[in-house]
Amino acid sequence: MKFLEKFGFSSDEVNRFCDSVADVMLENLEKNKKLVKANISYLQELGVKNIKEIFNEYYELFLLDHSNFENIFNQYDREDLIEKLAKNVAIVEYL
Repeated sequence: MKFLEKFGFSSDEVNRFCDSVADVMLENLEKNKKLVKANISYLQELGVKNIKEIFNEYYELFLLDHSNFENIFNQYDREDLIEKLAKNVAIVEYL
């Protein structure tokens, strides 16, 4: 999961994440790290500032096919979405 450090996660944050997530999920994230990185990068390009918080809560979302991942977020006004995500990451459940 070291690849998360390229996205601003500290090694302590990565370690805490790894300690809190099931091994099978960690293996899945690692096996699909190219996809996970593409999805994280997409949120960065959108201008989302709290990616770490979103990833920590909804890491399984980052395993979605990249086009499906983009489609989820493209349905909404970019600025409005960024603002709402900054206020409450729980809205991810309703996207």
